[in-house]
Amino acid sequence: MATDTLTKDPGGSAVLRRVLLDNGALSALVLLVAAMSLLSGDFLTTGNLLNVGVQAAVTAILAFGVTFVIVAAGIDLSVGSVAALSATVLAWSATSQGLPVWIAVLLAVATGIACGLISGALVSFGKLPPFIATLAMLSVGRGLALVISQGSPIPIPDSMSGLGDTIGGWLPIPVLVMIGMGLITAGVLGRTYAGRAMYAIGGNEEAARLSGIRVTRQKLVIYALSGGFAAVAGIVLASRLSSAQPQAAVGYELDAIAAVVIGGASLSGGVGKASGTLIGALILAVLRNGLNLLEVSPFWQQVVIGVVIALAVLLDTVRRRAGAGPGAPGAAAGGSGGGRKKAVNAGKFALAAVVVAAIAFGASVWRSGSSGGASTKVGLSVSTLNNPFFVQLKAGAQEEAKRAGVSLTVTDAQNDASQQANQIQNFTSQNMKSIIINPVDSDAAGPSVRAAGKAGIPVLAADRGVNNAKIATLVASDNITGGKLAAKTLAERLGKKGTILVLQGTPGTSASRERGKGFAEGLKAYPDIKVVGKQTADFDRAKGLDVTTNLLQGHPGIDGIFAENDEMALGAVKALGSKAGKSVDVVGFDGTPDGLKAVENGTLAATVAQQPKELGRMVVRNAVKAAKGQKIDGTVKVPVKVVTAK
Repeated sequence: MATDTLTKDPGGSAVLRRVLLDNGALSALVLLVAAMSLLSGDFLTTGNLLNVGVQAAVTAILAFGVTFVIVAAGIDLSVGSVAALSATVLAWSATSQGLPVWIAVLLAVATGIACGLISGALVSFGKLPPFIATLAMLSVGRGLALVISQGSPIPIPDSMSGLGDTIGGWLPIPVLVMIGMGLITAGVLGRTYAGRAMYAIGGNEEAARLSGIRVTRQKLVIYALSGGFAAVAGIVLASRLSSAQPQAAVGYELDAIAAVVIGGASLSGGVGKASGTLIGALILAVLRNGLNLLEVSPFWQQVVIGVVIALAVLLDTVRRRAGAGPGAPGAAAGGSGGGRKKAVNAGKFALAAVVVAAIAFGASVWRSGSSGGASTKVGLSVSTLNNPFFVQLKAGAQEEAKRAGVSLTVTDAQNDASQQANQIQNFTSQNMKSIIINPVDSDAAGPSVRAAGKAGIPVLAADRGVNNAKIATLVASDNITGGKLAAKTLAERLGKKGTILVLQGTPGTSASRERGKGFAEGLKAYPDIKVVGKQTADFDRAKGLDVTTNLLQGHPGIDGIFAENDEMALGAVKALGSKAGKSVDVVGFDGTPDGLKAVENGTLAATVAQQPKELGRMVVRNAVKAAKGQKIDGTVKVPVKVVTAK
């Protein structure tokens, strides 16, 4: 009898083991946390674990909304853009239009719901595939955000900024919002008619319709919920950054979908739950946080995350299929049949493989050029390493760090202000002696820089300043002066008259604003030069090629082009073909190796060289001084110069 009782009522450890084995995503999360704790002494601290929660919040809230759609066998690619649009509406209505904050919040949420209703209508009544309908909304939402903001970040009211802070100085409000939205998701899925309808539609839409469910109306509800959750995520994101960024949350829809699938949902519909989605979002956050702490190269981080996500989903699928296989009758009742054994073994294999992958990729083989034995640790967050200018800045910084014998950890924000805020938080958790930030956006960098300052860590800005936060120094070229030099150089090349095109950088970035402002001011001295076309090309060579090609259709007789960086200038040169350097003069900005080579060849008339390697060396030199408590200047200017073929 005693033996029988023990079998039916296993101990707590057995129950925990059974829960872990029956939930691959939860097991992966637990073992990933254990692995990261062993690999980094900074990971398993209260401050860093709260950072993980904050960094998971926006993705999790988006993913909760996407869960409704995926359970119903749909897809929503628009949530990132809808989040940015909703945040922009909030900031614009409260700041520019002077509406009360509570009305602005309601407008933001209503905007998200409206976007979801439109997507749902396109799917339900227009019979468009969900992929196409939400892809269209992705473009519309992002475009409207840029139209409303005119491409520049809009500050949000101070009362809303508090949503990104903490309660009692330690409990982050975004984490509480995430938990609240998760409970709402669980309630909708498990306790409402709409939730039961979602599972029914995802399982078999035709059967759901024949059983009396009004599928068309339910799809409107499903996509409206997704849009509303996206709006809440956008509000939380804007609160964290103290501004609404029209380019915020780019690519977040993919993270949201990944979190839902990692959490156990099926893209074919009918399966999914809120707890699984939360676990999926936490896995992504733990990976990114842990890889930052392990100083894994920013280039390899993307590979690591992709591989571990694929393993987690693939091997959990193997476990599920093994569990579904035929077994002895006792297996169904909890016995030790073949199907159960296969499921358990597959689960163990899946979990072990995920952990091994995390440990292998987390090894210091691919660390970003840091000096492990150095006593002084410095963190550098670069806005993007998908641009030769910043690659050179990084190279100069690493050379100086090696010379000075300090450990330099480099991260890539990938032009995402939210991701950069996470990186600065991680540096703060690691107790870096000093932090260098090359801001994605000067306004959005403020809150995380202020937090680092409160922790007693000096923060230095490279190339771009930080607004609304105290920094130890700004090491930068003068972008406005550089823009004026570019205007003077191009005007003199054209004989002080003619028509020109302007290729602008990424909307909202301080570099684009300042270079454009300097060029416009410099051009005022030459009234006979007219700007006949101006378009954004995002500091990208391929986009510079396409935008220039399009502009030339309407303005075939232009005399010159100013591009706010060398990459766009080189794209313009390609679009001009044989005209470049002969009938049309192109002036770039940055002085990258490819830009200087084009100047030497004569296809690029000139470039404003910023000497990015020297900038990287100088900012690390000053970061070391700041770490040692030595006095440094509030502003350090790196000389700029115009480079021509002569």
